Amino acid sequence: MGTTFVEILDSTLRDGEQTNGVSFLPHEKLMIARMLLHDLNVDRIEVGSARVSDGEKDAVSMICRFARQIGLLERVEVLGFVDGHQSIDWIADCGGLVVNLLAKGSLKHCCQQLGKSPDEHIADIRRSVAYAKERGMAVNLYLEDWSNGMKDSPNYVYQLMDALVDSGIRRFMLPDTLGIMNPLQVIDYMRKMVKRYPDTHFDFHAHNDYDLAVSNSLAAVFSGAHGLHVTVNGLGERCGNAPLSSVQVILKDQFRASTSIVEDKLNAISRMVESYSGIAVAPNQPIIGDNVFTQVAGVHADGDKKNRLYQNDLVPERFGRRREYALGKTSGRANIAKNLEELGLELTPEQQRRVTERITELGDKKEIVTREDLPYIVSDVLKHTTPDDKVKLVSYVVSTAYGLKPGANIKVEINGQQYEAAGTGDGQYDAFVKALRYIYRKYLDRTFPTLANYAVTIPPGGRTDALVQTVITWDDNGRLLRTRGLDADQTEAAIKATFKMLNIIENEQVDKL
Repeated sequence: MGTTFVEILDSTLRDGEQTNGVSFLPHEKLMIARMLLHDLNVDRIEVGSARVSDGEKDAVSMICRFARQIGLLERVEVLGFVDGHQSIDWIADCGGLVVNLLAKGSLKHCCQQLGKSPDEHIADIRRSVAYAKERGMAVNLYLEDWSNGMKDSPNYVYQLMDALVDSGIRRFMLPDTLGIMNPLQVIDYMRKMVKRYPDTHFDFHAHNDYDLAVSNSLAAVFSGAHGLHVTVNGLGERCGNAPLSSVQVILKDQFRASTSIVEDKLNAISRMVESYSGIAVAPNQPIIGDNVFTQVAGVHADGDKKNRLYQNDLVPERFGRRREYALGKTSGRANIAKNLEELGLELTPEQQRRVTERITELGDKKEIVTREDLPYIVSDVLKHTTPDDKVKLVSYVVSTAYGLKPGANIKVEINGQQYEAAGTGDGQYDAFVKALRYIYRKYLDRTFPTLANYAVTIPPGGRTDALVQTVITWDDNGRLLRTRGLDADQTEAAIKATFKMLNIIENEQVDKL
């Protein structure tokens, strides 16, 4: 038997935008669509709903224009309604070629929401399909509330399908609109559809109200569905939709199905959507969470060293990530040795013991220790065996005043030579960094890494006077460095993180000489 191919439709820009508090700007929608189509190679993207707003029209038009330029316009789809010509004209005006028509998949929705008989609704659908064809558009059909339709009114579902299956509709899309189904029901209902309409392309669209969206999606493919609907990070109304990353790996690893998805771009699209949506990904979210490729227990690091005993098929490199070994009170020698090895640091057993004691002590205080911190812990514990910081902050002052831009005056020491500079910026830290950039450009003739991400948190258990943890991700000519600073003052914490990064780079410069 050949490998099953499953078509993936990503609805982040339509259904995902129904997440409470999420509204993408037109240019943000374009950037997400560009990455989905061009980098991830998603088969289809649903990018908006007809007649919603002028901003939505601008976004859909921009995406259609971009997709036409790269020859992928047929993979861009827009939700339309059975409203005569209005939705179809709106989509055509945007340059779209595919309408995903929203019809009623349960008798209750048909009679109680539309106030129409099944025959009247079918006639309206057929008119919309015919008009779309006149305008040169392809049509897919959503059977909204199909799950309740199969549960409460299957004869209505069959009546609808019998009347429309030969009307030229390309795909019939079957949503579990209210997220009520379990995998056994999905298998039962999907098999009935496939058996009755064997030559029809069916998509399944899951919602996660019972935390079963991914399981139900797998059950749908197992039962003959040809396509699945997903969103990046599982965004969507109420509890969200099936997450793209989880569906992809389960299809490939558990079902041995194939898709078009480029897996090593999954992390990048997740980070982009997280940034634009403002909805943080849980650190333990499979595939894309911050912690999922971090081993904490020292015994796991020891097992990985001995023929990958604690690893499965979900290796981080597959998704454009790398495995990390957490440093804390449960690390043990193996975790620390693994981190030291990856940093190229060689210590004697006695030195390793002293570093382990220091990290355990920090872990007991709930301090977060990262790989980037390790050279500085080593330096702190074994001062006589490692060099001092090559980049030091001698003094600085930052100021802010009403009506004026924040400013910074700094004095730094780099490899024994002191430099001074001043700068202004949009905030105190921005002014500080601009002064630093000036020093590196004018006096050292060197580029300064760009800031890729900046996050501020209060460690667990913090009070109003708690330490602030600042995590900064830097882009150093395409290489990402992440450093952390801990201080009672947010600007000071960010400055500490900055100097950790500068010392990492400076030590590398010395090593090259």
